[in-house]
Amino acid sequence: MRAVLGFLGAKLLRALVAVWLVTTVVFVVMRLSGDPVPLLLPPDAPTSEIMRVRRELGLDRALPIQYAVFAGNILRGDFGRSIHFREPAFAVVRGYLGATVELGLTSFFLAALVAVPIGVFSAIRRNSLVDHAAMAVALVGQAAPTFYLGILFILLLSLKADLFPTGGRGDVTHLVLPALTLGAFTMASIARLTRSAVLEVLHADYIRTARAKGVAEWVVITKHTLKNAALPIVTITGLQFGTLLGGAVVTETVFAWPGIGRLAIQSIYNRDYPVVQCAVFFSAVMFIVINFAIDAIYGFLDPRARLR
Repeated sequence: MRAVLGFLGAKLLRALVAVWLVTTVVFVVMRLSGDPVPLLLPPDAPTSEIMRVRRELGLDRALPIQYAVFAGNILRGDFGRSIHFREPAFAVVRGYLGATVELGLTSFFLAALVAVPIGVFSAIRRNSLVDHAAMAVALVGQAAPTFYLGILFILLLSLKADLFPTGGRGDVTHLVLPALTLGAFTMASIARLTRSAVLEVLHADYIRTARAKGVAEWVVITKHTLKNAALPIVTITGLQFGTLLGGAVVTETVFAWPGIGRLAIQSIYNRDYPVVQCAVFFSAVMFIVINFAIDAIYGFLDPRARLR
């Protein structure tokens, strides 16, 4: 138990450092992107009005003081007030967070349910026509840019076939194309790694022994092979899940999906510092929490990981 706690403690410390680095980088980059005050006032606004708005937003202070206030507020759960929406940034991001989680979960389950069986079947039928076809499709899924797949799906399945809406959030039909687009890369990655993990186990001595004893092939695959190939599959699947939740910016923009990725892009154009900082903070925290959970599961399943 002490080894497990030490392992998790080290991972937790790294996670906290990562969150701090992400928030610091976002704070600095947003300040370098420009002054939001000119976007809030008319071009002929007097200097006194400009200085008043800068003072209200706290932008008249030195950068280290702004950062100290920003860090202290985050520790209290206060991300400031949105410059564009005129309400707390946390409330703004929370209103968009549900759409991102919905899209991310749908894409993840779709990718996992399709990719794992394909990877296992390709490994069992290694070098067959089905194996070559599946891995070729997976390679295309990894290589094709997300925005290209999204536009292609809109052209073929929305405009030509008229099967799905072109964008927006509504019923389940609005979710299909964004989920396919976002999950394509994840699906391809999981399928390829599942195939590699299963192939490595299939060549192990205990698999040959089980077959030599006359154990049924489906028992060899389900009980012996998948159990021992699960660790890398669980790891890549969990990491891809975190990537889906934090990296849906392109997909949300292409399909006008009202998630925090699209909100962050719009807020960058508006130079809405609090909303961008809050959105990036949530994305980073979601990814790091999932990464930490995967590390914890890995540590419990494989005692060798605790020594690294």
